[in-house]
Formats: sequence, structure tokens, C-alpha cells
Amino acid sequence: MSRFATIDVGSNSVLLLVAERTPEGRFEAVRERAEITRLGRGVDATRKLSAEGMEATLQVLESFAREARELGAEGIAVSATSAARDAENGAEFLAAAKARANVTVEIISGAMEAELSFAAVHSDFASDAAGPLLVLDIGGGSTEFIYGNRGGHVDFRHSFDVGAVRMTERFVGADPMTSEDRARVEAHLRDTFRALPAPPPGAALVGVAGTVTTLYAVQHAIHPYVAEQVHGGTLSVGQLSALADRLCAMPLEARRALPGMQPKRADVIPAGALILLESVKALGLDACRVSDRGLRWGLLAHRFGAGATSS
Repeated sequence: MSRFATIDVGSNSVLLLVAERTPEGRFEAVRERAEITRLGRGVDATRKLSAEGMEATLQVLESFAREARELGAEGIAVSATSAARDAENGAEFLAAAKARANVTVEIISGAMEAELSFAAVHSDFASDAAGPLLVLDIGGGSTEFIYGNRGGHVDFRHSFDVGAVRMTERFVGADPMTSEDRARVEAHLRDTFRALPAPPPGAALVGVAGTVTTLYAVQHAIHPYVAEQVHGGTLSVGQLSALADRLCAMPLEARRALPGMQPKRADVIPAGALILLESVKALGLDACRVSDRGLRWGLLAHRFGAGATSS
């Protein structure tokens, strides 16, 4: 069976997927890895990728590309999202990635990011859904909402410039978060999400990416992280509200020690929890399903699936 790889370079983390394409055209994971490198550190204020964020990300990108090749990947597709889109020096990062990791990084649009995330969710959740699917992708720099039907057609998509890193850097000035800081985050999110159209009747919400999976892992004290115990789970509004209260009131060192917490994500997880909570509320829903498979899986099908080229 042929093997292919995708690397998702986000504002907060870098994710690797190496998978085999079966004769039937399905993909089966051979290896999945994730590292938090904070490429989007400071981009909201400076509009530039920091030297520290770029170096940390390039080191992981080199390592992941080497690992994919050692595992026999015939092709590697690499995407970058919010931080690289927003940064004035994004071209510098792309050139360095080519020189050091011998990969071509494609900066994808918010619309393409939404399409790929929806495709990944649709393949896993459409058969269980009684109605339309809504996908929520919370990143470090942006949050995408995608409305689609069970047939895979996307009816609405929008990328908002609210992410866990961006909200933390913009509004949070103390540890633990003060009530005033929390109120500012919540007010900004509510104002931003007013632009969302009402979801179609009977829609089910699925959240993807590290904020959502981490919140589920913390809620259920899943340590070490096991994807199969997270994928397909559900977080209710009541659970999210209590979890947000707990995380916002807890100092950083205590958050880092929580079972299920990625220590490098602990500083931005309170803002991430508020984004998820306010998103569910804005949609008028009472729960969110959890997907461990996000953009990297959609990119895999887009680049290397049936009918796609592997160049």
C-alpha cells in the first residue's frame, strides 16, 4: 500500500500524519505526532512571525519531514494557516522551510481551511448525524465555522480572527485570568459571533483541533492522551461552563499539572475554553462532539485521495 504524509503548520502547533492508502482508497494512520511551537506568538500585535516561533517550528518541520520520509511517504503535503497568512514575513518562513526541510509549504486561505476541516469531519461523522453537520475549528490565531449537509456540501463557512493564542495575547494580562480580563474576552467573542447565521434545524456540532481535544481530555482525565478515547466524545454546555470556570480561576502551574493537559497549551487553554463555550452558545446548541481528526486528514484526502495527484 502507498504511504503519504501531511503536516499541518498552525499558529500554535504542528501536526504530522503519515497514512497508508488502501486498495479501496481509504487511509489508515501509520503515525501521528503533534508539537506545540507557537509560530503565531506575537503576530496579532506585530504582524510578523517571531524569530523564536519560526525557529521552533522549522526544527519540528525538519524532524517531521524526515520521519515521514523514513516511514516511506511518497509525497508530503504541508499547509500553513492563520499565523503565516497574517504575517508580513510569511515568505521568509516559506523559504526557510524549503531550504531546511525540503518541503513546499502552502499557505491556505481561511475558506480552504474550512473545506478541509469539514471534509475530515464529514468522513467520520456523517453516517451518525441525523441532520446537517456544523464544524468548529479552534486554532491559535483563528476559529472557523463550517455549515454543511450530510452529503458533504458546504453551505456556509467563515474564518474569524479569534484563536486561543490571539485572545490570550490581546486580552489576558494576569495569571490566573482576572474577572475583568475574562469579561473582555467574552464580550469580544459574543460581538464577533453575532455575525453567524442561525444553524439549520437538527444540526450537530463537531469540534476539531487541539483546544477541543485537550478540553475533552482534561474533562475526563485522559492521561496519557489516547486518540481513540477522545474521538467521538461529547462535551455538554454544562461541562464546558464548569471547565471554563475552573481553568480561568486556576494558576498556570496548576493547569500544567492537570491530567489530560498538554503543558505547552496550558497558558492559552482558558481562552480556548471560552471560545468553545461562547461558540456553542452562539449557535444555540447544548453540546459539541469531539473529533481528533482535523485539517491534516482533510488535506490527505484532498492531495492524495481518489482522483488527486500526489505531486
